[in-house]
Amino acid sequence: MRRLLLEMRRSLAAPSRNPRMATVLGRLLGSAFVICFLTGLYSHFLQQPEPWMHFATRPFFLYQLTQGIHITAGIACFPLLLGKLYSVFPNLFQTPPIRGFLHFLERASITLFVSTALIEITIGLLDTFQWYPFPFYFKQVHYALSFILIGSLAIHIATKLPVIRRYWFKKRSFDENGELLLDPEDRPVTSEQIVDEIGPRPEPTAPIARRVSGVTGRIFDWIDSAPPPKPAISRRGFVTTIGVATAALVALTGGQSFAFLNGINVFAPRKQGIGPDSLPVNRSAKAAQVLTTAMDPDWTLTVARQGTTMEFTYADLKAFPQHVEQLPIACVEGWSQMATWRGVRLSDLMATVGRRDSEGLRLTSLEKSGAYRRTNMGAEYVQDDRTLVALEVNGQTLDIEHGYPARMIAPGRPGVLQTKWLSRIEVL
Repeated sequence: MRRLLLEMRRSLAAPSRNPRMATVLGRLLGSAFVICFLTGLYSHFLQQPEPWMHFATRPFFLYQLTQGIHITAGIACFPLLLGKLYSVFPNLFQTPPIRGFLHFLERASITLFVSTALIEITIGLLDTFQWYPFPFYFKQVHYALSFILIGSLAIHIATKLPVIRRYWFKKRSFDENGELLLDPEDRPVTSEQIVDEIGPRPEPTAPIARRVSGVTGRIFDWIDSAPPPKPAISRRGFVTTIGVATAALVALTGGQSFAFLNGINVFAPRKQGIGPDSLPVNRSAKAAQVLTTAMDPDWTLTVARQGTTMEFTYADLKAFPQHVEQLPIACVEGWSQMATWRGVRLSDLMATVGRRDSEGLRLTSLEKSGAYRRTNMGAEYVQDDRTLVALEVNGQTLDIEHGYPARMIAPGRPGVLQTKWLSRIEVL
């Protein structure tokens, strides 16, 4: 078995499979996952804040930026992770497989990290398409797996720290053929080394040959008959491939988050400027079951605080001073788009029931059900003059798909919290 593992490592040798390449890709991949983790935490606590938390409302595009980076960095993890796995693949055939507790911890942490990473980025990508073929609730599982991923990454870095430090700033040397020169212990296994360590393969007539008969013997026959391995791609070609793949994925999907890339947005599920009121739609009026209630001419918006209740018709809201704001819709799925909103300042509306500066709100939609039918809004958003109860968007009356007759729009809030089809606003 030891000979077989050594032969497998020898056959997998390539210029791009070495500790230096693994360290370089590891730096990029680790940075991408840390960025995803931090921006994901920010998104999570915006949606489920602790009582003591307060969030910045300026710059108004803050969530648009952080969530765009979150999704884009997550997509970039695909080629980086596959490239990293390629560069360390021969290490699967180490012999002996486990050399002690620290080595066991290293291999266990990387197993957990890789499996968790593949699941995390895959379900994250599916979420951008709002496709959930898995039997669990995405948000909770995605959040929990992020801690497992970062924890296993931290353990892996700790166990590999000597190698990482050695190759982080390593000065590279190349031979006349452009191949990377490595220290002796980092060079691929050779046939001569196998013979030196284990001895030649037994002749078929020897009694010990029974140990390498059957499937194992046929594997040896295949390895022995194969010509010496010649890498199909050079080190430079490998780096170029990973770089081009990563850049292409970011460029061809980033347009859903960043307007300057919209012209080459080929693969993202949302494209700017497409949809009712020239805006994409996530949850439709039909799915929310508001087609009748939202179009009811007797609709009113209820505003309440400690026994004081006011009801406002659509005409009443139009009679308030109207304000115009440029604010983005930025959804957790990664897409975002700037729009021009017109409506009543929320602070003006809440002043009618005597709301105090420290009080937050609970917003209720006409939706029949759903995780975001009721949402809470912190006092910092209510006080911001850019927060509107919007009645128009992009110069037109709100389409029912975007929350007619009235919706919330506030700076720095996830799209799922920009409540559509408003029914009630209550002071907490």
